[in-house]
Amino acid sequence: MTHDTTREDTPPSPAAPDAPKTPLPSIVLVGRPNVGKSTLFNRLIGANRAITHDRPGITRDRMEGTVRRPPSPPFGIVDTGGLTLESRDSPRQTSPGLDEDILAQTRTALAGACAAALVVDARDGLLPLDEGLAGLLRRTGLPTCCIVNKVDGPEREEELLAPFHGLGLPLVAVSAEHGHHINLLVERLVALLPEGEPGALPDPPHLKLTLLGRPNAGKSSLLNALAGEDRMIVSSVAGTTRDSVDVRFTRDGRDYVFVDTAGIRKRTKITDAVERYSVTSALKSASKSQVTLVTLDATEGVSQQDKRLMDLLDDRKLPFVVLLNKCDLIPRERLTALVREAREMLPFCSHVPLLAVSALSGKNLGKILPLARRLHEECSLRISTGRLNRAMEEVLAAHQPPLVNRRRAKFFYLTQAESSPPTFVFFVNDPSLVPEHYMRYLERHLRKMFDIEHAPMRLRLRSSHTKAPRA
Repeated sequence: MTHDTTREDTPPSPAAPDAPKTPLPSIVLVGRPNVGKSTLFNRLIGANRAITHDRPGITRDRMEGTVRRPPSPPFGIVDTGGLTLESRDSPRQTSPGLDEDILAQTRTALAGACAAALVVDARDGLLPLDEGLAGLLRRTGLPTCCIVNKVDGPEREEELLAPFHGLGLPLVAVSAEHGHHINLLVERLVALLPEGEPGALPDPPHLKLTLLGRPNAGKSSLLNALAGEDRMIVSSVAGTTRDSVDVRFTRDGRDYVFVDTAGIRKRTKITDAVERYSVTSALKSASKSQVTLVTLDATEGVSQQDKRLMDLLDDRKLPFVVLLNKCDLIPRERLTALVREAREMLPFCSHVPLLAVSALSGKNLGKILPLARRLHEECSLRISTGRLNRAMEEVLAAHQPPLVNRRRAKFFYLTQAESSPPTFVFFVNDPSLVPEHYMRYLERHLRKMFDIEHAPMRLRLRSSHTKAPRA
């Protein structure tokens, strides 16, 4: 028997647009550590996306956002990591082994920007590193201004600005924390942008995906391989990624947003406030994305922490795919055993797809996006009540409910309450008469009949004594 279904939000076939949208012009925030770039970034975009902390060197990867403050036109803003060097000869390093990577990320951001802003700390005064960074920005040839941060009001504004006039850059005094002169700053930043037709806001992506996993599982390497560029800093140092960073790219005519997140360790091992915030941000990203990619390190096997993470996603009915990364580094026999071990840890969510992949060799990377699209389409499934009830009659006829205390549950009708994920409600005379194993039987047959292979599914029982009219 064939059951017709419809899937919502299915991406249309890509068509060549007549006039591609001009991307928003972007401005890069540059400065040494702890001058308040991330606080300023959050203030400008109107959201707490970048982690802020008194400790230097928190931001490492560049983070992109959009400033929307009418009547000024929208524009892009890029937060970058704190710079402590221009070359390997610099003696100062607040992020050992990562300074060159942070500098490379900043240079990449500047190469694609229309303007730059040097952020300095009014309380510290003008430091030699500020002068060095001003020179770096001048050499880019980009229109540049100097944002003197941590000026909380007009009382000492002239006094605090005085040391920075020697940089030869237009100055604007602000307080990112308290919002002082933020509207004036937006006007000054807009004035740096090229004249002409402003760029357009990007369309919503076809799919938003979040990468979750333990530290050093290779999430950033996977994202770089999928995006085709070194978008995220990759290091053998665990915990390199701290912010949840959105990375947008296009594949086969479709736009995707990937969210790279901090590694999630066992709760009892998290003693650092920054790491705790990073983990919370990572889990929030998973709840807001359409598909989550749980990344496991094949060389380390499947840990209890991996299982806890998968159990959490399953309990919340969030759609996810398990990626066994670094599969090229272990023998084939070990990989087969690892896949079996991972499956054994998912006894009640056998629908979850599992892929052995390698960011380094590219193995199976081409399967990730099509699989994620399929999963999202299944989550958007809508089935009419009439078709559901005809299917339910078939299922009940094949295997009727078991006797419980010499009574048998009577099913009246079935309806779909919502999608994302598909949620089905059975109306029965007494929900207590339906055992768990029979609910699993119903789920298996619904999946088979309506081709729901990988999406999470909710089945609910509700007491009723009337049969719904046939649709």
